[in-house]
Amino acid sequence: MNTLQTTPIPDELDSLGYNRFMSGTDNSGDDEFSAFQEAMQGVTPLEHDKASPWKQRKRPVPLEHSPDGSAPGDEFADTSEDTPDFLEFRRPGIQHRLWSDLQRGVLQPEATLDLHGMRVRDARQALAQFLNQSLAGRKRCVRIIHGKGRGSSQQPVLKQRLNQWLPQKKEVLAYCSAPRWDGGTGAAYVLLSRKWG
Repeated sequence: MNTLQTTPIPDELDSLGYNRFMSGTDNSGDDEFSAFQEAMQGVTPLEHDKASPWKQRKRPVPLEHSPDGSAPGDEFADTSEDTPDFLEFRRPGIQHRLWSDLQRGVLQPEATLDLHGMRVRDARQALAQFLNQSLAGRKRCVRIIHGKGRGSSQQPVLKQRLNQWLPQKKEVLAYCSAPRWDGGTGAAYVLLSRKWG
């Protein structure tokens, strides 16, 4: 049986306490802890009133109904196009950095619309109302949850319609599928113009 032989390090070179550690006589950990406790006597933790670094998601805002009886969403026309898995649209002139921030989720959505389970007609009205409210509230980035359409027989219906409707609204500057951690291909981040009305 081989046993490991250790050669002691000369004391003048043993600044890390290797010899004491190998011999089992190293009590420097206790000394360091005691010194730390002694140095911290009378110290009180700093108080701060800043928000924690974790950002809480904003809850979806319920839509208001139009008092004049007009049907929101009539401005959107339906076209027949195949929808890619990853949604992407950007108007000419949108800065690359702004587009990149939208795609990476750096721009935090200020409002959310959930279209899950809605019929196409209801989703169209809800979308028009939501976009108008968001524009009136000068929101810059919003999230629209359309779902992945796993209950559909062919492809996600609401996702397809959303991909058709959003470019028709001139105040929609860009949109893309949300980052994976915030809905992925089941949601879209929409960049809105602040010039409206």
